[in-house]
Amino acid sequence: MDRVGVRQPTVEVRWRNLRVDAECQVVDGKPLPTLLNSAISTFSLLTTMLGFNRHQERIHILKDVTGILKPSRMTLLLGPPGCGKTTLLLALAGKLNKNLKVTGEIDYNGVKLQDFVPEKTAAYIGQYDLHVPEMTVRETLDFSARFQGVGSRAEIMKEVIRREKEAGITPDPNIDTYMKAISVDGLEKSIQTDYIMKIMGLDICADVLVGDAMRRGISGGEKKRLTTGEMIVGPSKALFMDEISTGLDSSTTFQIVSCLQQLAHISESTILVSLLQPAPETYQLFDDIILMAEGQIVYHGPKSCIMSFFESCGFKCPGRKGDADFLQEVLSKKDQQQYWSHTEEGYNFVTVDQFCDKFKASQSGQNLAGELLRPYDESKGHKNALSFSIYSLLKWDLVKACFARELLLMKRNAFLYITKTIQLGLIAAVTGTVFLHTHMGVDRIHANYYMSSLFYALLLLMVNGFPELAMAINRPPVFYKQRDYYFYPAWAYAIPSFILKIPLSLVESVAWTSISYYLIGYTPEATRFFSQLLVLFLIHTVTLSQFRCVASYCQTMVVTSIGGTMIFLVMLLFGGFIIPRPLLPNWLKWGFWLSPLSYGEIGLTGNEFLAPRWLKITLSGVTLGRRILMDQGLDFSSYFYWISVGALIGFTLLFNVGFAIGLTIKNRNEGAWLYEKKTTTTAQYHRSISAKDSLGAYGGYWSGKNNTP
Repeated sequence: MDRVGVRQPTVEVRWRNLRVDAECQVVDGKPLPTLLNSAISTFSLLTTMLGFNRHQERIHILKDVTGILKPSRMTLLLGPPGCGKTTLLLALAGKLNKNLKVTGEIDYNGVKLQDFVPEKTAAYIGQYDLHVPEMTVRETLDFSARFQGVGSRAEIMKEVIRREKEAGITPDPNIDTYMKAISVDGLEKSIQTDYIMKIMGLDICADVLVGDAMRRGISGGEKKRLTTGEMIVGPSKALFMDEISTGLDSSTTFQIVSCLQQLAHISESTILVSLLQPAPETYQLFDDIILMAEGQIVYHGPKSCIMSFFESCGFKCPGRKGDADFLQEVLSKKDQQQYWSHTEEGYNFVTVDQFCDKFKASQSGQNLAGELLRPYDESKGHKNALSFSIYSLLKWDLVKACFARELLLMKRNAFLYITKTIQLGLIAAVTGTVFLHTHMGVDRIHANYYMSSLFYALLLLMVNGFPELAMAINRPPVFYKQRDYYFYPAWAYAIPSFILKIPLSLVESVAWTSISYYLIGYTPEATRFFSQLLVLFLIHTVTLSQFRCVASYCQTMVVTSIGGTMIFLVMLLFGGFIIPRPLLPNWLKWGFWLSPLSYGEIGLTGNEFLAPRWLKITLSGVTLGRRILMDQGLDFSSYFYWISVGALIGFTLLFNVGFAIGLTIKNRNEGAWLYEKKTTTTAQYHRSISAKDSLGAYGGYWSGKNNTP
């Protein structure tokens, strides 16, 4: 590329007077978690939601911060916990929570944040390792590379090839092969994956499952490296990394940061890394430093100038003290005095505001202000540096990629599905012996047995879908992360989840019907057999779709289990068997028509009791089958079978659409965030502050003295 004069796309990030505030609601008291206190807190929350007892205050997370990130430079973000580092990273990556109030300007290459797609231009790497545990390291990176696409690599490669031909240059075959391979979009396996695994030290565990608390997999340090590799495998030219060293030893952290340094200098990437307490050798790898405290930037400039800045403020780092440790402690009221170097003068605590004023007056501060006054030089820009499209793949390719991943996960969980089917078959055999046809006749007494066996079949097929609840609730955290990175939309995730479970429903309904149908002695006509099979297949499909829909809205295992069980019990209550429809109060009869189980009952009972063998005329002048259906409140015409089939198909589509909508509108970690406002009084009165909505990844304590998180 250098020989033919093709420049790589670069990104320069600027922010001016960036201010982030959170509107919070003050709630009194933080009592012990007793039953009474929990009830009182719940009641207070309800009254607050209705608009009563509402007292709001504003927390200032970032206070008019200004800065610039340049290509080919590694910048270290330092600061104590709660100073706003994560909020700054999220703001620059365009991923702040919508409920926060943001003022100021952020631009990439002179383009405002709202005029392009920052989520596809920059990559935010969070503190938490969220991966699909059933996938291997290689598969995780391959799918990430597939969804992120190749960006501008294809166009750059075409331009390089054209200029090489014009100049008569013969490229190195190895480099040429590699560059062409990483420029092809939509590949299931990418050579970029092997390269990233090599530089991240993941090649030794490439084919090992990621694992989780219940599955043995890679180590915590390897998961952290996988989290970083999952994002840098894509074409993003700006990386914002938040506490990537958590859980890693200093040697591993050094290796990762060293790889990032090479990435920044070779590919001219813009990288901002937040580390809490880096080792001296890791600290030396960075080019620039941003030091934060109390929501403000204390220093932003070259690493080589930061010590001289603090020396000009009267503080000197001891010889055996690491620079990073010194920078963390010199802002602390407890530790600052030990670094005071002007012993001939009296020491007074230097506040963060005073440090900020001194930085603005320093040479580094003036250089920063001068750079920000100069507009971005558009001649340095590249037309492909920013992304203006939301997704990297076409809609069909998105669905294909999600299909491939869902099919892979089903194969990894094949033992569960096989066990469920075998279990269902065994129960079907036992059920067939309980309701054995040799002991049952076609009369009114034994009709109750047939009716009970049909209800039991519906019940077992629905209960068999309960494992879907647990499986569905474990997936959303990874989905939310990838959705927010614009890997794929919710509908592309929901469609494979529905379609690939159809064969499973078919197998389980066939297993039940083929074993139990003739053992119990239902009407032996083939059409009746397949009609019952169709209803059982649809009721199983509805159940799986319903549980997935519930999981998408409830989000936690406890709430999902309660919600799924409650809906299941309501369906049983209004299903028409436990309480026959005529016995339901008039004001509750609408519930019968809202329960999918009711349509299953209508379909199965009509299919059986309207058969020719139940057409004997009773003393009341109606057929035996019709009399039985009337007693149960299921006296419908034969065409209601197809209405039931249509209703079950409608419920299936409704729940899957609801599943996709739930995945679209819900966010991770929704709910109240608690902040403690401590005041020093004789009664030691405490007040906790609950955020109006989730503040994204921000959290911490709110100091009553300076209102700084």
